[in-house]
Amino acid sequence: MSVTYGAILRLRNVTLAWVLLFLPLAGVARAEPITLLALGDSLTAGYGLAEGEGLVPQLQTWLQAQGADVVVVNAGVSGDTTAGGLSRLDWSLTPDVDAVMVLLGGNDLLRGLPPSEARKNLDAILSGITAKGLPVLLIPMQASMNFGPEYKAAFDAAYPELAAQYGVLLAEPYFAALGTDLSALGDLMQGDGIHPSKAGVAKIVPVLGPKVQEMLKSVK
Repeated sequence: MSVTYGAILRLRNVTLAWVLLFLPLAGVARAEPITLLALGDSLTAGYGLAEGEGLVPQLQTWLQAQGADVVVVNAGVSGDTTAGGLSRLDWSLTPDVDAVMVLLGGNDLLRGLPPSEARKNLDAILSGITAKGLPVLLIPMQASMNFGPEYKAAFDAAYPELAAQYGVLLAEPYFAALGTDLSALGDLMQGDGIHPSKAGVAKIVPVLGPKVQEMLKSVK
């Protein structure tokens, strides 16, 4: 009886020692920052802005100020359409990616591409991301009336409908924080009237940020 008890006691002490040895390492693993992939075009890339002034660095600074331990990876490529974003999705979703925000569609609008094409590509993008079990934030672009009301209605509807279909979070339209008439925004836009200035991004980030925070809570 005493031998059995002694053996059990020694086993318990060894087990406890191993737990205490690896517990700090487990804590370090849990403390690793979340990697958020920002998949987009020039609005994500920070076209026309100095280092630190674009969407990705301003968003990361805002999130960290709110206490989030996150690294935002800039996967913005200037000129990319939704088709371009889809073409590089697989190799963008590296094993370290924990969550994705998608900001695409602006170049589809600039080129007057069919809304059905943008919808098909966004559908495939969301399908590819959610298949990996990653949380997603979809950021809408909104069409102007240049191509008529039917075009605008079809293009704008794709974002909320796809977000509902895939059960992903939907942000406010990217430029919502700046108003509807981008040509009248003065120093909030760059000279091309297409891309926000540093000051414009600074107004967009506090509106977008809380949705990003909400999405990050879903990271496993």
